[in-house]
Amino acid sequence: MHSSRVFICSAGLALAMAASSLGGTAAQAADKVSIMVGGYEKQIYLPAKLAEALGYFKDEDLDVELLNEPAGVDAENEMLSGAVQGVVGFYDHCIDLQGKGKFVESVVQFSQAPGEVELVSSKHPEIKSPADFKGKNLGVTGLGSSTNFLTQYLAVKNGLKLGDFTSVPVGAGQTFIAAIQQDAIQAGMTTEPTISRMLKTGEAKVLIDMRTMAGTKSVLGGTYPAASLYMDAAWVDAHKEEVQKLANAFVKTLHFINTHSASEIADKMPSDFYVGDKEGYVTALENGKAMFTPDGIMPEDGPKTVLAVLSEFSKNVQGKTIDLSKTYTTEFAMKAK
Repeated sequence: MHSSRVFICSAGLALAMAASSLGGTAAQAADKVSIMVGGYEKQIYLPAKLAEALGYFKDEDLDVELLNEPAGVDAENEMLSGAVQGVVGFYDHCIDLQGKGKFVESVVQFSQAPGEVELVSSKHPEIKSPADFKGKNLGVTGLGSSTNFLTQYLAVKNGLKLGDFTSVPVGAGQTFIAAIQQDAIQAGMTTEPTISRMLKTGEAKVLIDMRTMAGTKSVLGGTYPAASLYMDAAWVDAHKEEVQKLANAFVKTLHFINTHSASEIADKMPSDFYVGDKEGYVTALENGKAMFTPDGIMPEDGPKTVLAVLSEFSKNVQGKTIDLSKTYTTEFAMKAK
């Protein structure tokens, strides 16, 4: 009888300890957030790695895992499958996905310009405007990516049909450069530091420049919110504490970008991001860092511009009623400490 009671007490204690252990693990897991970045070496997505380097995630008691995916559309798919909780990618996916009946929202808006450039191979001087894209292979990071969206818009606005050219997924960085060198693409859309690398070698020239606010407005007709942290709206509603902590970290990072020189920012980044040319990296960042918002808040006129661009060519959006208020939230950035 006595031994039975000892066994029962021991078993109860073991179960209690196991439950306590599981509870502790669950509590820790609640603060573990995986974020897929659509190419974290791209300067347009600089806030992701910079926040990590500055220790701002740790300051918020967050365990953030940054994962790298060269194309934004693939990062989006990872989030929709539940493999990650958030994506650092372009805001336009929030509108595109709502057209498909899926609700995701930008919770921190990193930039107010795409930071993208349409480069033309120096082997093809006949390409003088997007109207000359007919019959050409055009490089994009991935099919369904934001670079693909913008490429399609430029072509359609200049009188072409979507079947008049071929979008070729070539990623960014070295794979994009190789595609230009091998004439697999005759033009393509990419970001810094790839832009500066290609201009320095003379292998490409700028056709369309959306690195600045002025350039963006002249091409797209207004402010174009681009890089952001976007997440599944249902996940955001269920995890407001974690989302607020993320917003705190990213808004502090944006403030750092807006109050420090390009050189000071570059010093915080992994050295392999320079691709052997730190001076070029710094120059590119100096020229482009004005694209970043100072506070993570969505520019008031931005969503309408993005919707207007997508409506020109996207079957996911055309004819659909898009509620722009459900594609972003300012709740967390406004409260960021």
